[in-house]
Amino acid sequence: MSQLPELLPYTLFLSGTAGLLYVVALLAVALVSVFASAQDRRKDARTTLSILVHRRPR
Repeated sequence: MSQLPELLPYTLFLSGTAGLLYVVALLAVALVSVFASAQDRRKDARTTLSILVHRRPR
């Protein structure tokens, strides 16, 4: 238990970094799903986005 205070800042930093990377990936896929010129690419991006946010198709 004595190492917990030493590891906590690193754990928080890694968790925050992982969360930030996840948000950036979601934003990139969302932008592609809106602004892609090809219909197939927009559909693929929307499918990927629904997988990433665990949404079921309507």
